[in-house]
Amino acid sequence: MDREKKVLIFQGGWDGHEPALVASRFADIMGKHGYSCEIHSNQEVLLDERYVSEMDLIIPCWTMGSIEARARENIVKAVAAGCGLAGCHGGMCDAFREDVEWQFMTGGQWVSHPGGDGVRYQVNIRHGSSPIVEGLEDFEVCSEQYYLHVDPAVEVLATTRFPVVPYYHISNAPVDMPVAWTKFWGNGRVFYSSLGHHDDVFDQFPQAQLLMERGMLWAARGKEYALDRGLTLERFHSGGKMF
Repeated sequence: MDREKKVLIFQGGWDGHEPALVASRFADIMGKHGYSCEIHSNQEVLLDERYVSEMDLIIPCWTMGSIEARARENIVKAVAAGCGLAGCHGGMCDAFREDVEWQFMTGGQWVSHPGGDGVRYQVNIRHGSSPIVEGLEDFEVCSEQYYLHVDPAVEVLATTRFPVVPYYHISNAPVDMPVAWTKFWGNGRVFYSSLGHHDDVFDQFPQAQLLMERGMLWAARGKEYALDRGLTLERFHSGGKMF
């Protein structure tokens, strides 16, 4: 009998990013691939360590706000054991600004979007970086252009060139800022895309949705990979102080 594949989506925080709409969209996408999806509009479920550990994929859609240490720790452990983590825009990498372990796990933190919404910019695919971007070409979007502080350990899948809009940072040389990346957290897979300021971005720019769909599926498949190979957490355990 096949194991049920489960996705947990929790949505909330700042309403400007339309978390309920984005959560529903991602649930529909994963549902079409045979995943059983549950959407929660609060974080209470995250306090149930056993429930969280049963997931194949966790999708946060929660901009800013805060998270209880126990809830975050349950996610940290679940991902380390093989559960995937995937999210977009502020719903994952501008969630819980004061929680440094969340930032360590996700691989980046938003710090600015010069020009706000409605900035037209190019997304440049880093060909050969991952099967996630195979066959995708560079594309233009009109939305917020995220400037992030990024973990140098991530595998960058797409970038955008800054600056487009003048601000104090233009005293420095132009930079290619990551737009999408993958990384590993223990045995788990993490995927992030900075696209998705509003839900309709994924309708206006179908490449953005395809990128997100592929990234979520890649992250979700890590659980099966870990189970099939009997991967444990033993080699990751440390008595050293981390935070």
